[in-house]
Amino acid sequence: MTSHWGILVSDPCLQNQFTQVELRSLKSQFMSMRRESGRLNIGDLASKMSRLRVVGENLSEEERVSYIHDLYQNSDQDVDFELFLKVYLKLQTFASSRTGNNNAKNSSAFLKVATTTLLHTISESEKASYVTHINNYLAEDEFLKKYLPLDPSTNDLFEIAKDGVLLCKLINVAVPTTIDERAINTKRLLNPWERNENHTLCLNSAKAIGCTVVNIGTQDLIEGRRHLVLGLISQIIKIQLLANLNLKKTPQLLELVDDSKDMEELMSLPPEKILLRWMNFHLKKTEYKKIVTNFSSDVKDAEAYAHLLNVLAPEYTNPLTLAVKNPFERAKLVLEHAEKMGCKRYLTARDIVEGSPNLNLAFVAHIFQIRNGLSTLAKQNSLLESLLDDTQDSREERVFRLWINSLGNSTYINNVFEDVRNGWVLLETLDKVSPGIVNWKIANKPPIKMPFKKVENCNQVVKIGKQLKFSLVNIAGNDIVQGYKKLILAYLWQLMRCNILQLLKNLRFHSHGKEIIDADILQWANTKVRSSGSQSHIYSFKDKSLSDGIFFLELLSAVQPRAVNWGLITKGVTDQEKMMNATYIISIARKLGCSIFLLPEDITEVNQKMILTLTASIMYWFLKHPVVEERTSSDSESQVETTSNSTLDDSASDFSAEENL
Repeated sequence: MTSHWGILVSDPCLQNQFTQVELRSLKSQFMSMRRESGRLNIGDLASKMSRLRVVGENLSEEERVSYIHDLYQNSDQDVDFELFLKVYLKLQTFASSRTGNNNAKNSSAFLKVATTTLLHTISESEKASYVTHINNYLAEDEFLKKYLPLDPSTNDLFEIAKDGVLLCKLINVAVPTTIDERAINTKRLLNPWERNENHTLCLNSAKAIGCTVVNIGTQDLIEGRRHLVLGLISQIIKIQLLANLNLKKTPQLLELVDDSKDMEELMSLPPEKILLRWMNFHLKKTEYKKIVTNFSSDVKDAEAYAHLLNVLAPEYTNPLTLAVKNPFERAKLVLEHAEKMGCKRYLTARDIVEGSPNLNLAFVAHIFQIRNGLSTLAKQNSLLESLLDDTQDSREERVFRLWINSLGNSTYINNVFEDVRNGWVLLETLDKVSPGIVNWKIANKPPIKMPFKKVENCNQVVKIGKQLKFSLVNIAGNDIVQGYKKLILAYLWQLMRCNILQLLKNLRFHSHGKEIIDADILQWANTKVRSSGSQSHIYSFKDKSLSDGIFFLELLSAVQPRAVNWGLITKGVTDQEKMMNATYIISIARKLGCSIFLLPEDITEVNQKMILTLTASIMYWFLKHPVVEERTSSDSESQVETTSNSTLDDSASDFSAEENL
């Protein structure tokens, strides 16, 4: 059954195994399976559950048939939703036992949101470390300082996170100005929909800085589900600590490479890999002969740390550190050395010798922030200069990277131009946008060593693009393999736009299957603003009058009258006033439930593509959650079915293809 807050099942043990997002997705899959044949019985499950991730990927149909038959001898038994969930959990457990781990293929140095729901354990060491981080960075916050410092030995972190304020503030610590704090509800006691708004703002903003939040809903945060809250916090802190590990923020990293080819390789690496390369660069200057390849087993004896700190801060060298035989004692001396350098404590000596990957990564990242030991005179060359000057391409790459990562693909991308060249990420994204369109039988899964296999994938990408009526004149798969930036950006824009228009077409039941075009979105926006009594009107998505933000504020107010606090709005005359309005617009849209990735500059500079995505996202939210409105002859949307909007629920947000479990 479905409650005001989400899907409930009568068995509380079963309810606790799933997040609300997972339950919604599984309920959708269950209903779809049942509709296909009018009913669903035990005998149908082996074949139909092949479409569920983990179960479908790791068990053959013969294994599923045999396992289900051993559990339930009556193949004609009807399957209701609760029985469906029980069978799914048992198959998932069986699949995990067969592969030997849970989700090993997608493991990361830092905790990602779990895609399996069998174990909901948390690390007390990690919790203590993140609490210390929060106490350090938010101690002076005007709203939160009355609640801080938090006690790491208690569950205070999960209690204070329930109203969403702390998580929103933490996002702004990681990536300043992501959230306009005027949009956060900050009363001492928030009502249910105000908490829900804060968490909707938090999750959409987290996606916009690169967090993976596919399996988290607002209700999970409101309930303080510990493993999900801690997983989200760890991702936010990771983004903060690794923010400078790129050539734009730290051009001194050029010291790690010898030529332009090495530099291109460095640019394609995820921040964790760059951090390892930096660490090994300094270790080569010492007597330490091993190569550090991870933040777990390779650093457990603390020897690598001792040598690294001796290079970076020789003035604090303690001869005992390398002389002691006990790794635990050496780890304690390493932490004393780091503390003298000004490093905050992210871990204990026990965490080092136990090889905690998350906390060791945080420790090394913080050392890099405090003292990276690289030359202040960065080597300059034409390639780096072109990289730093290519602002527009960089902004578009950021939008497409965040959008693709928000879809829940199996591959997390760090650099669009490098990571799409084998075609696999593009095929996954195409399948999310238009399920079933990819021929997976002829697709080549990474790692791909043979170049022609990459070309085969990219040829299929181009072929599907033409099926979807993209403009791809004289473009071949090899052009993507070669990494031509303009071509890749053009393809991704058409793919993102296709996703937007398809979502809108699916929602506008009164369009009778008619294709949605840009002009329909423009007309809808003008009609909504006019229906609210405003005289504002725009003639296109590149209308320069959009730069002051007033039209979008009126549009947001029209679709949700209580969304905009007009007392906080500027006239949008000066550049500073325009920027303030733009920042507020993006936060209010995310607070409603819009999953958007544009920057305030895209509004003030009237970036036509990003203006379209913003308008379409507001339209998409409204069509899913229309407010009760007066019927007027001029309002072409008055025939839309209206529903209550007292709660802005998290399912309203996704500007992305539906995820599959």
